[in-house]
Amino acid sequence: MAIIPTGRTYGLLLGGGLVVTLLTNFFDSPNRLIVALLALLLFNVAVIAVMFWDGFRVKSRLATIKRDPLHRLSIGRDNPISLHGESSTPVRLRLFDNYPTAFDGTTMPLAIHLSGREPETLTFTVNPKQRGKYPWGDLQIQQRSPLGLAWADWTIPATETVAVYPDLIGLNQLSVKLALQSTGTLKQKRRMGVGTEFAELREYGTGDDPRFIDWKATARLSQPLVRVLEPEREQTLLILLDRGRLMTAQVQGLNRFDWGMNAALSLALAGVSRGDRVGLGIFDRTLHTWLPPKGGRANFQQMIDRLTPIQPVLEESDYLAAATHAAQQQHRRSLVVLITDIVDETASAELLSALARLRPRHLPFCITLRDPAIDRQAHQSTTEVDAAYQRAVALDLLSQREAAFARLKRRGVLVLDAPAHQISDPLVESYLRIKSQGKL
Repeated sequence: MAIIPTGRTYGLLLGGGLVVTLLTNFFDSPNRLIVALLALLLFNVAVIAVMFWDGFRVKSRLATIKRDPLHRLSIGRDNPISLHGESSTPVRLRLFDNYPTAFDGTTMPLAIHLSGREPETLTFTVNPKQRGKYPWGDLQIQQRSPLGLAWADWTIPATETVAVYPDLIGLNQLSVKLALQSTGTLKQKRRMGVGTEFAELREYGTGDDPRFIDWKATARLSQPLVRVLEPEREQTLLILLDRGRLMTAQVQGLNRFDWGMNAALSLALAGVSRGDRVGLGIFDRTLHTWLPPKGGRANFQQMIDRLTPIQPVLEESDYLAAATHAAQQQHRRSLVVLITDIVDETASAELLSALARLRPRHLPFCITLRDPAIDRQAHQSTTEVDAAYQRAVALDLLSQREAAFARLKRRGVLVLDAPAHQISDPLVESYLRIKSQGKL
């Protein structure tokens, strides 16, 4: 255990030096300098000796600090990390939790005050920017001595490996939201008059659409009854996620591929929760990963495990090969969602051909991850030459994107363009709307 001086100790040493310096001015003796230096030396030795004595007193009253086990962390999120402290007496601590340097997080050290009456919990956050596995270091503790002259410094072994996954926090929130939509009065409200599959008969109530009255059942039971419909289940959802060159760009602190992966998993979770069979493919120049359509939560967990290690690459993506493989593997009509980005109308010609090839057997849906920085540049007002040039370039890029989207829509392709960091929610809502409207 190391002993580190506190600010109070340095203050005493400095104060002693000042006092001795002032006292020497009141003595007119040829040996006054030697006497002053000896007095200062004795004072400093006494202060340091008391500091070490005070510091070693901590050894008999060390606080207990424990970190909760590190679960899977979510990329791009503030992940809470909990620490539990306990002490027999009131103490002040400085705590350094050596999380990976690649993470953004709460600045160390953490100042902790334990009352000595009951265990206390402290929480801080870390925000990883890349998926993968990282070594997490030990806990370094500095406990203040009873007289406040020293910090007793020691290490608590707590090394472990932590895994950074896609946005699991967002997926948990979405899972709760989808579960609430499927139960109680909210479920009845959403099912009434939407979908294509018969669910049940119930009594006609105020606000119900008369078009859904079942006249035969009404005549038989002599009371108005309405048909309640719900979206068809066990349909097929195919998700194709681009991991090529365009997906390596940084958007809001993460690369575009990570935003696309979060969106793909959110959509897959929505599909599984609605009883559909979900398949997923990751492609660049070739088809890198293919998970055939299946239903159930086990399939969704397999997707998370298979996708987590995958990183984007600096290769041009072959949209046509990915779409052709999906069409060959799936003969039943499916919603094929392709998550990528578009630069301009010319570069998107292959994407247009690939998605158009899926028609009319399948319903193609193109998702593009826009960089909000381009939007900001396009809407800024400035008189500076460089900024005006950037604005003109941004406006031209947005114009070419819109022209590409118009071509896709004319060929019967559904399109969703949104900022990369906000794509998941509108994508899930679009999927639920497609099912409720019976487009698939």
